[in-house]
Amino acid sequence: MTKALQMFPDKCTSCLMCEMACSLENEGLFNPAKSRIKVFEFEHGRTSVPYTCTQCEEAWCLHACPTNAIVINKATGAKEVIDDKCVGCKVCTMACPYGTVNYNSATGKVIKCNLCGGDPKCAEVCPTDAIVYVEQEAAQ
Repeated sequence: MTKALQMFPDKCTSCLMCEMACSLENEGLFNPAKSRIKVFEFEHGRTSVPYTCTQCEEAWCLHACPTNAIVINKATGAKEVIDDKCVGCKVCTMACPYGTVNYNSATGKVIKCNLCGGDPKCAEVCPTDAIVYVEQEAAQ
């Protein structure tokens, strides 16, 4: 059975440790702007919501990609971007109804959550368990 990220906004303190861990794991530096997970704040910081790719079954990003640069990782179920195939056209960013596929201007490629190969760092570092990695049935 595959696993999924589950978010609990009521537990999020907006510490941004998830963003820092994600950017370090995927970009090699602490830079929340390059993170594949974001924490959105509402009501001037009274409510914080961690948000990233839901790895949806529809996978509009995958189907929209003209170069087949987005593939399904059979082990994790993550829809992953293959950098060598990505031409940076951004069609997938427009196809994603959730806004979780982003363009990285430094590389000219798109980035999205890849579940860190089955060991998501955002869930690992979250001090309040606002982000957990659970069996997919439990996440629903």
